[in-house]
Amino acid sequence: MALLLSKSRKLICLKPKIGFLSSVYHHHTLISPNLRTPFRILGLNQPHFASFRFESTKVQTQLNSMHSIHNDSQVLDFPGGEVKFTSHLNFIPETREERVHCYRVLDDYGYPITSDFAQIEKEVALKIFTDMVTLQTMDTIFYEAQRQGRISFYLTTVGEEAINIASAAALKTDDFIFPQYRESGVLLWRGFTIQEFANQLFGNKHDYGKGRQMPIHYGSNKHNYITVASTVATQLPHAVGAAYALKMDAKNACTIVYFGDGGSSTGDFHAALNFAAVLDAPVIFFCRNNGFAISTPVSDQFRSDGVVTKGQAYGIRSIRVDGNDALAVFTAVHEARKMAVTEHKPILVEALTYRAGHHSTSDDSTKYRPAKEIDWWRRERDPVSRFRKWIEREGWLNSQVESELCSNIRKQVLQAIQVAEKQEKPPIKDVFTDVYDVSPANLQEQEISIRETIRKHPQDYPTDVPL
Repeated sequence: MALLLSKSRKLICLKPKIGFLSSVYHHHTLISPNLRTPFRILGLNQPHFASFRFESTKVQTQLNSMHSIHNDSQVLDFPGGEVKFTSHLNFIPETREERVHCYRVLDDYGYPITSDFAQIEKEVALKIFTDMVTLQTMDTIFYEAQRQGRISFYLTTVGEEAINIASAAALKTDDFIFPQYRESGVLLWRGFTIQEFANQLFGNKHDYGKGRQMPIHYGSNKHNYITVASTVATQLPHAVGAAYALKMDAKNACTIVYFGDGGSSTGDFHAALNFAAVLDAPVIFFCRNNGFAISTPVSDQFRSDGVVTKGQAYGIRSIRVDGNDALAVFTAVHEARKMAVTEHKPILVEALTYRAGHHSTSDDSTKYRPAKEIDWWRRERDPVSRFRKWIEREGWLNSQVESELCSNIRKQVLQAIQVAEKQEKPPIKDVFTDVYDVSPANLQEQEISIRETIRKHPQDYPTDVPL
């Protein structure tokens, strides 16, 4: 209870009310109307300050209703919500006795451990598998093309195929995608062709970015896929702002933003979560926790229990999911989207996975982690293999169909490379367009200068770049 003295020397106290004291680490259970078994979500239906953030304090004279200052039932009518007093000196512990559980549907051998998950039709399941195989094949061949010097840069999604494809399958086409740089599978699911991927990697005249982006920095207006930016975590505040706009326009859609565990160590991450929670923006924060921010392990990044607990700290419903289990990822994102759109709430999903490839073609991950560990994850925890075993048991796939599929996809990727490689590069003028409506004088001078330089020294410039 807070006590004040007015100018007339009368004693004024804050009106006592019945309050609450909820544990920061208390778990609540989500029961989906389509699921019979609950899975764990942090902070669901838990009262928190955001629920009362527009209430103000009410100072009233209550001399005849004062309680003893030692009474634990007293509350502080504080802006944002009542806070219950206690006479016990208790600090919130820095760690939990037990880590937050990880939601899973399929075990390591592809056997369901529960029958209660978002049901997937045969056609959807086969497309999930096909796109995961396509993603693996693209990664293998494009990576080799970079090693041959045919493209300048590449990074793979090896070990993270389920995160890409299964999460995309749970979304709607009107939802906006804010990727990091390891979500090419999301774009693949939405219909971006293998040829379009190749055009971007080679930066030819058919590249939608006009050759001005690094390879793998894809973007597509048609597919509501915001262009990748190299800067870490800058896409998070953008995704929240876009989600808030969708809410203001009463759209039946949400945004989803992908980021790695390293991204959660940035200021943009914390600003975005707070922004989303306060404004109730329909955004899904999808953290791809693969254990390493390039070469920095999570143990050197933060002391918290991963990323999932950070959601509750900002008043956001959160769940931890097995990122190598396509059915678990699909179910979690399916339910997250439903809550985000219908309730206008942000949701945080932390997918535990492992980057079974190097961070990029500029990295050698064996310098900071054992090669045996990488091989074990590739062999024992491969998400594509796990999902394949499940659909085989469902009778939807056999070895012959799979073999023909892999062969066909490989031919498509190789053909796309040959076509993309032969195309001209974007013209020089595209370097100076799309920023200003009317090009300023200094840019016009630079364009004239570069054209003259190329004409004087043609041997120093590529011959396939039109002047």
